[in-house]
Amino acid sequence: MKKIQMVDLKSQYEKIKSTVDASIQEVLDTTTYINGPKVHEFQKNLEEYLDVKHVIPCANGTDALQIAMMGLGLQPGDEVITADFTFAATVEVIALLQLTPVLVDVDIVNMNISIDAIKKAITPKTKAIVPVHLFGRAANMEAIMRIANEHNLYVIEDNAQAIGANCKFSDGTKRKAGTIGHVSSTSFFPSKNLGCYGDGGAIFTNNDALAHTIRGIVNHGMYVRYHHDVVGVNSRLDSIQAAVLNAKLPLLDGYNKTRQNAARKYSSAFEGHKNIIAPSICDICDCHVFHQYTLRIIDADRNALMEHLLAKGIPCAIYYPIPLHSQKAYVDSRYKEEDFPVTNQLVKEVISLPMHTELDDEQIKFITDSVLEFLK
Repeated sequence: MKKIQMVDLKSQYEKIKSTVDASIQEVLDTTTYINGPKVHEFQKNLEEYLDVKHVIPCANGTDALQIAMMGLGLQPGDEVITADFTFAATVEVIALLQLTPVLVDVDIVNMNISIDAIKKAITPKTKAIVPVHLFGRAANMEAIMRIANEHNLYVIEDNAQAIGANCKFSDGTKRKAGTIGHVSSTSFFPSKNLGCYGDGGAIFTNNDALAHTIRGIVNHGMYVRYHHDVVGVNSRLDSIQAAVLNAKLPLLDGYNKTRQNAARKYSSAFEGHKNIIAPSICDICDCHVFHQYTLRIIDADRNALMEHLLAKGIPCAIYYPIPLHSQKAYVDSRYKEEDFPVTNQLVKEVISLPMHTELDDEQIKFITDSVLEFLK
């Protein structure tokens, strides 16, 4: 059996080597390393894929979140509601901009931001909601947009983990995650479903004026060279990373289907086990693209299971071991432990198994057998 990787980027690259190498070689031949043709080509191709008016590439996913908030003109002290159970970048940029983060609990079933918790957290100072499409599963954007419209709030989607996922609305229509809120951010970190070979990110919006503002912000506030019209940053996707992404974008739907198929095999093996709550996935599922495959382990020793898997050469991880409201940087007297029952439960239960496009049946069987062996 081939060695199991948490993310097998090497095997993926070997299958697309000629296409990726040729795309990178074009950049090397033209020496257009910054804002070159490959960046503009990728931007247009991603706009078409997402069916969104504007894609603004930038240097990484964290910058994308920060720049999205800068573009909206949020002011110090404005409250921004987001999920307690997610990676720190989501709240990090809120704090960096001297906005007031308002962390709320998540839903026990989908692990995304709780709709009821959002409603309870709104105050006269609330200006925005940042839903995170966690682990690749689309958040309930229909309900979130309804709340935002009722209270005149901005919605900034954190789509770093769910590019390609679809959000289904009650009228039967579907839209890509990241194209529904006022503005969205994504990351092209190498392990993402659409990943480059370094850092990279992008901002999406259908608002022409907002897109114009953001295009200036990412480039030192310039629209004309040496004319600084807005306060900006230096955050650009370089042409080599755009070349990689352009080569991989046509494969994204296939990559996501491969992840979904692996998730079905995992969940089938775990079905009905008294100690395992596995992600649900239907035959036509397209709302979850499985950036991570995350189990909940109940009435059993999750940490001992992790040690068991690692001892057998199976990589695994806990995303995330500490709630944001308990992180030293974000501790605040406003937060009460009783406000976060689900998050506090999840951090004790979750464990993520290998998930990538190169998993084969032999590896999946070995992984699932090893989990079941421990939990027998």
